[in-house]
Amino acid sequence: MSNAADTPSLLSLILFTPLAGALVILFVGKRQVDLIRWIANATAVLGFLVSLPLWFVYDSANPDWQFVEQMEWIPSIGAQYFLGVDGFSVLLVLLTTMMGVIAVLSSWNAIQTRVKEYYIFLLMLQTGMIGAFVSLDFLLFFLFWEVMLVPMYFLIGIWGSDNRLYSAIKFFLFTLVGSVIMLLGILAVYFYHQDVTGVFTFDITQFHELNIPYDLQWWIFLAFFLGFAVKVPMFPFHTWLPDAHTDAPTAGSVILAAVLLKMGTYGFIRFSLPILPEATQAFVPAVVLLSIVGIVYGALVAMAQRDWKRLVAYSSVSHMGMVMLGMFALTPVGITGSIVQQLNHGISTGALFLLVGVVYERRHTRMIAEYGGLSKVMPVYATIFLVMTMSSIGLPTLNGFIGEVLILQGIFVVNKTWAFFAASGIVLGAAYMLWLYQRTMFGPVDNPKNENLPDISVREFATFVPLLLLAVWIGLYPKPFLDRLETSVDKVMMRVNADYTPRFAIAADAESGAEAAARRFTAGAVVVGAAAEGAAEAGAVADAAAPRLTAAAPPGAETLVPDVPVRGGAR
Repeated sequence: MSNAADTPSLLSLILFTPLAGALVILFVGKRQVDLIRWIANATAVLGFLVSLPLWFVYDSANPDWQFVEQMEWIPSIGAQYFLGVDGFSVLLVLLTTMMGVIAVLSSWNAIQTRVKEYYIFLLMLQTGMIGAFVSLDFLLFFLFWEVMLVPMYFLIGIWGSDNRLYSAIKFFLFTLVGSVIMLLGILAVYFYHQDVTGVFTFDITQFHELNIPYDLQWWIFLAFFLGFAVKVPMFPFHTWLPDAHTDAPTAGSVILAAVLLKMGTYGFIRFSLPILPEATQAFVPAVVLLSIVGIVYGALVAMAQRDWKRLVAYSSVSHMGMVMLGMFALTPVGITGSIVQQLNHGISTGALFLLVGVVYERRHTRMIAEYGGLSKVMPVYATIFLVMTMSSIGLPTLNGFIGEVLILQGIFVVNKTWAFFAASGIVLGAAYMLWLYQRTMFGPVDNPKNENLPDISVREFATFVPLLLLAVWIGLYPKPFLDRLETSVDKVMMRVNADYTPRFAIAADAESGAEAAARRFTAGAVVVGAAAEGAAEAGAVADAAAPRLTAAAPPGAETLVPDVPVRGGAR
């Protein structure tokens, strides 16, 4: 494992900064609304700034865990406070801290009641999400996984729209049932490790090296699958998602789409694939079938929606089906594309929910039929909406295109039929997104209530700036992101495919081969140099001896020094 000596507690700092801000707000009077908002925004910005070293300091060529922090937590059961990241974790942590800033800033005018409690829950949710991404102890991971449920439950149940209580309870129960079943799988791995090694531990890095019998792997994979599939969510475990998205406040929908859904896909890549490789391969047909159904079903249902927010929610079901399909192609390109598309989904869908929130604050309705011709009264808004629509569709030069191409390439080499259904999801996605844009942005302004709608404010525009920049950056130059994923994907592939040769091993072999060649060349040069030096010394001795030998020869005798060239010239 690797640890950055100059940043020994960076992950703890990132993890607990939002919680520290929540504690500060706890001691502020609830009537000091503006002060609470400023503290929350300052905390979110600070949390993002302290996470930036992960981007600059992380060594993408190092396959080990980095920024590791490890200490005893509950020694009696082998639980540790064990943090660390690889390239996958780094990108998700940065996405989380960035979306945290956007979510907090977007709530400035949207939340007018119980402001103090709202920001406390939002910042607690931030800590829970970061903790899940950086934990290398399974019990610690599960703790943060469960911590996320409570703040989101209250965010939906208190600050949501009409059916908020129903949606909050449905979200909580679906996720809780999946989590309890997942806990059984964690305990199965825990006790099997103890049977094999005699050591009780929740160390994920040790679990990655286990060779669990296939029969046990099968049941553990099923337990993990139910926990993670609910979170993704995969068909048919998706029914909580449209309700939760529709009734959550704007910031809740943004965090839910951009980060919380990634918990499920993160769990598959971090735990299911490397710990249970044989079961993973056995479950590929089932997971692929559910992913394809989710892609097509989510897109078709999205096309039938009349609620703006609900349409975007069902688009998430389709997009996350694409992510799962790329992942379970079990190719390095497919897994890489799956991870990139997770980031892209967070950027584009998060922006789409922000866009819905902007018009909802002005009109308090999400019905698509209530809008039309908004490009005439809100041109800046319409421009941003156009860019993010193209991002969601996968237009070349924008972020969505890169992820979709990698996924399609990874799937195509495995099964062309899978690739066909994946491509059909992209086509259907373009259909419902363009239909949505045409209905809301073009045409006459028929509804008088839309005639004087103000365009987006400076504060609202600020929430879109990082998303627009990332959409273009990833679309034009994805290399920095792909570089950070290379060793992470290689480690997963080494577990699910015993014949796979990781790219970092190839690079290491090439480097060691070059070093060996250099050593051989250096040794040869030393021998040649020594021989040349010896010859030079012999020549010098001959030069010095020649006059004496010539002088000692009798008159008329031949010289004892032949006329051959030596150093210094010919004699």
